[in-house]
Amino acid sequence: MAKIPDAPENLAREHIIPFVKPEKEPEPNASERVNTFIQQNRRAVLTVAAGLLVILIGFMAGLSIRDALRAKAIQEAEALGLRYEALRNSLGDSGKDGDVQALIQDLSAFASARSGYAGARGYDILGSIYAEKKDWENAEKAWAGAAAAGAGTYLAPVFFFNAAVAAEEQGKVQEAIDLYAKAQSGLFPQASRAQFQIGRLEEGRGSRDAALQAYREVINKWPKDAVWANLAQSRIITLSLKQDDR
Repeated sequence: MAKIPDAPENLAREHIIPFVKPEKEPEPNASERVNTFIQQNRRAVLTVAAGLLVILIGFMAGLSIRDALRAKAIQEAEALGLRYEALRNSLGDSGKDGDVQALIQDLSAFASARSGYAGARGYDILGSIYAEKKDWENAEKAWAGAAAAGAGTYLAPVFFFNAAVAAEEQGKVQEAIDLYAKAQSGLFPQASRAQFQIGRLEEGRGSRDAALQAYREVINKWPKDAVWANLAQSRIITLSLKQDDR
């Protein structure tokens, strides 16, 4: 057998892959940087995480407490409403004056300390009591309070309308007009009626042009209204004929 000759030293070296240090270490990706940061700052990260968890738990607990308080306030408002219904037919009975005054005091204290539906409901009941007693000044104040407590809700226009009626009963024409205008916000189903009342009040105080404008607005905004648009058209014709007779 032929003897394999020894490889020359320089030939063996040619098959060795030398280690070459890269000119620059590769940049770690985002995931690696995050992992490195967490490893280097484990205690701080855990402290922050625990703090956020406490805040989240507190926030959720706050929402639960708020919802519970709101539900309780609504229950209290409805309980006051039941007291009112029980006394409603006895508001003019002198023998029930003590009960009525006690209810008024309870409603005043309750409504002034609440907001949203509960507060608005309290003021609304109070306004109804004063209206049935023909105390229009306090009725207006109560319904104005109801509108403020229920601001932004679908009930606010109802309270503005009632406050306008109370103002009108006192002869406060301009204030009633302003309140009827506020009652037209949102999707109040009696908005056309509120606008017609403005025309009627303007007509009543001799402001013919303002009355005509108010009546025309009823027709322009609610042309399909079978009641108030027709009544507004009737008043426009009447006022026009009166002007022609001059």
